[in-house]
Amino acid sequence: MKYIIAIIQPDRMDDVLEELTKEGIHLVTVSEVLGRGRQKGIAEVYRSHKESGSLLRKVKIEAAVNDEFLPAALSAIKLGARTGHVGDGKIFVMDLEAVLRIRTGEEGSIAIG
Repeated sequence: MKYIIAIIQPDRMDDVLEELTKEGIHLVTVSEVLGRGRQKGIAEVYRSHKESGSLLRKVKIEAAVNDEFLPAALSAIKLGARTGHVGDGKIFVMDLEAVLRIRTGEEGSIAIG
C-alpha cells in the first residue's frame, strides 16, 4: 500500500482527476494549499513598491492506493499535471503502514477501496 501526495498547479486539477478516474482511482482528497519551490513566489508591485510574493496557490491531491495501482496513478498525475513549465509540481510516494475503514472495521488493502 502506498500514500501519494501530489502538489500541482490549481488549473491542472480537473485534468489530473480525470486521468485518475480513467485509471479507476476515484478515492482522493484535494486541498487548496500555499507553497513555493524554485519559483520563490511572484513579485508584485503595490503603490510603486515592489513586494516579493513568497507563497503561491497550489493544489494538494492525496490518495491511498494498493501497490498494483501505483504505476497507473503516477502516470495519470504526471499526464494531467504536466505543462512543461517551471512550477508543474511534485509527487511524493510513501509506504502506507496501515489503513482502517472506520464504518466496517476492514483493515489493510481491502480498506483502501
